Amino acid sequence: MQTLWAQIQTVLWNVFNRPTIADVLDILIVAFLLYELLMLTKETRASAVLKGLVTLVVASWVSDLLGLTALNWVLLNVVNNGAVVLVILFQPELRKALEQLGRGAIHKTAVAADLEESGHIVNEITSCLLTLSRRRVGALIVIEQRIGLKDIIETGTSLNSQISAALLENIFEPNTPLHDGAVVIRGPRIMAAACILSLSDGKGISRELGTRHRAALGVTETTDAISLIVSEETGTISVARNGRLTRHLDRAALEDLLLSIYHQKETGLWSTLMEKTKRRKGGAE
Repeated sequence: MQTLWAQIQTVLWNVFNRPTIADVLDILIVAFLLYELLMLTKETRASAVLKGLVTLVVASWVSDLLGLTALNWVLLNVVNNGAVVLVILFQPELRKALEQLGRGAIHKTAVAADLEESGHIVNEITSCLLTLSRRRVGALIVIEQRIGLKDIIETGTSLNSQISAALLENIFEPNTPLHDGAVVIRGPRIMAAACILSLSDGKGISRELGTRHRAALGVTETTDAISLIVSEETGTISVARNGRLTRHLDRAALEDLLLSIYHQKETGLWSTLMEKTKRRKGGAE
């Protein structure tokens, strides 16, 4: 690692003191590769790990400059071993990246909800969940946040359609092709249905909670996504966030939650929901 820093310092000295056409070309190529890497991982969970690795590299460099020998030794070992761990953990993503490089198909499509659409989206999702709750039809909706869920979307059936209560209700209708699995929403679009989620392995989860709730918790433990669940046994509406489950949401709480998501406001809603839940008696799922 020290050799790497020495090489970087040499390159920087050459760039700032005697830049040549080759130096400029070298910088442009590296910048292009870094940009493509960021675009490739932006819609997946690998982006968070990549940011963490960059933070460790910067921290090791700063500790070396400050002469923090012990800290620098620890960070260097973590970074050196971390590269091997990343290759193992993200083998599927790396394979897809190489395939896309071979086809020249690296691209990024940004989708965001317009503020004017927020009210309509909130009404549609709320109406759908309340209707399913009254009918006791199970449902699981995952709303993507900053960390992309592209890898999860690819496990389901692609829809890329506008959000509507009728469509969501039809998706979760029992004995239909797409009713089993999760719906993933990105901004104002339903990206896919029948998506497969990893189950939470948390030991503190009540045994009364079924697979749908464990899947909802699982995706929120590894990403910043928000999951909405309707129990088919009781019709209870729940929300999972940051690996925590809040049950018994009514219309007002559900609308406030969705508005906070689409308006991107920090309103302290989670604390409010937790307080409301503590006041209510937990029923069997």
